[in-house]
Amino acid sequence: MTTRPDTHAADSHDLIRVHGARENNLKNVSLELPKRRLTVFTGVSGSGKSSLVFDTIAAESQRLINETYSTFVQGFMPALARPEVDVLEGLTTAIIVDQQRMGADPRSTVGTATDANAMLRILFSRLGRPHIGSPKAFSFNVASISGAGAVTVERGGQKVKERRSFSITGGMCARCEGRGSVSDIDLTALYDETKSLNEGALTIPGYSMDGWFGRIFAGCGFFDPDTPIAKFTKRQLHDLLHKEPTKIKVDGINLTYEGIIPKIQKSMLSKDVDSLQPHIRAFVDRAVTFTVCPECDGTRLNEGARSSKIKGISIADACAMQISDLAAWVRGLDEPSVAPLLASLRQTLDSFVEIGLGYLSLGRPSGTLSGGEAQRVKMIRHLGSSLTDVTYVFDEPTAGLHPHDIQRMNALLLRLRDKGNTVLVVEHKPEVIAIADHIVDLGPGAGAAGGAVCFEGTVAGLRTSGSVTGRHFDDRAALKETVRTPTGTLEIRGATANNLRDVDVDVPLGVLVAVTGVAGSGKSSLLHGSLPAGADVVSVDQGAIRGSRRSNPATYTGLLDPIRKAFAKANGVKPALFSANSEGACPGCNGAGVVYTDLAVMAGVATTCEECEGKRFQASVLEYRLGGRDISEVLAMPVAEALEFFGDGEARVPAAHRILERLADVGLGYLGIGQPLTTLSGGERQRLKLATHMGDKGGVYVLDEPTTGLHLADVEQLLGLLDRLVDSGKSVIVIEHHQAVMAHADWIIDLGPGAGHDGGRVVFEGTPAALVAARSTVTGEHLAAYVGEGVPETA
Repeated sequence: MTTRPDTHAADSHDLIRVHGARENNLKNVSLELPKRRLTVFTGVSGSGKSSLVFDTIAAESQRLINETYSTFVQGFMPALARPEVDVLEGLTTAIIVDQQRMGADPRSTVGTATDANAMLRILFSRLGRPHIGSPKAFSFNVASISGAGAVTVERGGQKVKERRSFSITGGMCARCEGRGSVSDIDLTALYDETKSLNEGALTIPGYSMDGWFGRIFAGCGFFDPDTPIAKFTKRQLHDLLHKEPTKIKVDGINLTYEGIIPKIQKSMLSKDVDSLQPHIRAFVDRAVTFTVCPECDGTRLNEGARSSKIKGISIADACAMQISDLAAWVRGLDEPSVAPLLASLRQTLDSFVEIGLGYLSLGRPSGTLSGGEAQRVKMIRHLGSSLTDVTYVFDEPTAGLHPHDIQRMNALLLRLRDKGNTVLVVEHKPEVIAIADHIVDLGPGAGAAGGAVCFEGTVAGLRTSGSVTGRHFDDRAALKETVRTPTGTLEIRGATANNLRDVDVDVPLGVLVAVTGVAGSGKSSLLHGSLPAGADVVSVDQGAIRGSRRSNPATYTGLLDPIRKAFAKANGVKPALFSANSEGACPGCNGAGVVYTDLAVMAGVATTCEECEGKRFQASVLEYRLGGRDISEVLAMPVAEALEFFGDGEARVPAAHRILERLADVGLGYLGIGQPLTTLSGGERQRLKLATHMGDKGGVYVLDEPTTGLHLADVEQLLGLLDRLVDSGKSVIVIEHHQAVMAHADWIIDLGPGAGHDGGRVVFEGTPAALVAARSTVTGEHLAAYVGEGVPETA
């Protein structure tokens, strides 16, 4: 007979305890999460899931880990404040895999972001023939440089001159500096050659003859400002466009004259296009064309790096291959001298295929990946990890995944759990919620109406819980009885962008069209890269909203402008007083509402400004009222209340009311119009962007996965919004994986059959009912199962 030994004290720590969490909208949340299990956090968008998982549990874990490093090392790390929570116990090391877009730096590629490029460079430096140098010789971020000269060194009290030389062999293409593309300026967008400078020939924003530029051009003496540019000599045209900085004297003042092209390259083209003012960005889009570098053919590498090969393949060829093909090529290499390197490279490339990204290439710029693809790329480094007892935190890992691929993602999450890790997942998809060991449902509403735990337990318990998620868990949209009749067609002919194979397709107008297919099948290439020019298209992609803690929904949507003008008109003062970023700002906190104290390696401290009590405005500004409210009270209103306030009575502002209606339409009625953008969830940001674009003048709306970050209950509201857009005479085309949107569409264009070079073809065009009846594609199988017409084949 065996006696059970007493349980060791160390084995009793099998829970993560959260007590009194108050971050963002959380209302004193307390709960216990089981370790080494898969816990899914659900709830409507804005209910507090990210605040609990990312801003409380993961943030505190990361902060505690950072504190184990020396203060010197901490100086290079982001300083994190302790979250608003009373007690956090039982935390383990957190690895956060979120949907933050990867940097859009032109030098960052899928290969550089995952270390696959680093391993390939070592491989080619060891096995490549002819041998051209170290791994640096294969890097498009390292330029070849050499130099020589005399240096003075002190030896034994005497100064001795010695000749030294150095040389670095890099792989960067000298023409495009490792970017793969060169910019070309369209001269017709800079000036009208039929006019003279004095007649206003220059069409560059800010370059008028009335200001300093006019005085410089008129007084430089290099050309006659009254002669049409078409009649300039070669020398005069060169001086106008390309002349290097030259000192000149105009009206007794010393000035520097420089050609137009180097000037706009410094002032406009060297900056991030997204950070430019809208009218300058429009000019840059019009005037600058980016063409593939003729010297390296877009590979970013110089001739030397491209000449060294292994079995007839250069590193440029390897980076251009589809990763699934590259993995097969690497498996065919058998070289004992680099066996550990090959094993590691194989594992990394196989992880790409396993996670459903085998259709990418290592040379793909990382800024072009969608949020879901970026998150899965980040997952790759963790798949083969030997670490256990780690907390993995995922933010909607199924974003951008076809239902066919969700089963594969589920298997990966379970595999991480089975290795002895705690897996926390924020998710809306019922297929992922169904595999959870433990569920935490937050709500009941969003924003101020959320932040409480509505249910904690198992999937079976959730179904009967009566919470919003429980009620909608088994929701299924039915196929439409009748579909709308198109009013015309948008013709796409011979589309070859990325992996598209000479696609011809007629997109019906005046109806709701869903473009479907597995991730990487060519949906975005078809709609974002192949729509005919001048098609009157408003495109709402998945690009992140840019905004600091000073930005809020009122500033982002342009709502603050009509509000400021209404306040100014009602009180007979100027509008700038009613902006916390302008003249009305509280001098104590510069309009931020809080005073930040930087404590170097320690977390900075933010204290509410004593002067304005967090209201952000000067006391004198708060005396001005509109409809009985001051500007700080108006900015504290949720959208729904502001909609009523500006709808009628003395505070009636039709321009503000229109913008607020659009915000309410996309389901953001609970959002405070002055709430900082940095506190918004991913789903809220996506809908804020949609609301902004709904005011654009355009007949065709292209929406890229509008259901991203939306709860099951919110999808219904989104479908209503799409219907209203179509019924108002617009054409709506959605790239979508959500079966409810597919079932609700009037027409489906399905791409595939696979991803990468296995896709790029139209495999079905027709109504959702016809797709279900035919079941000829992967999408058809899953849609049939969703509407209750069959069971999909498992992946």
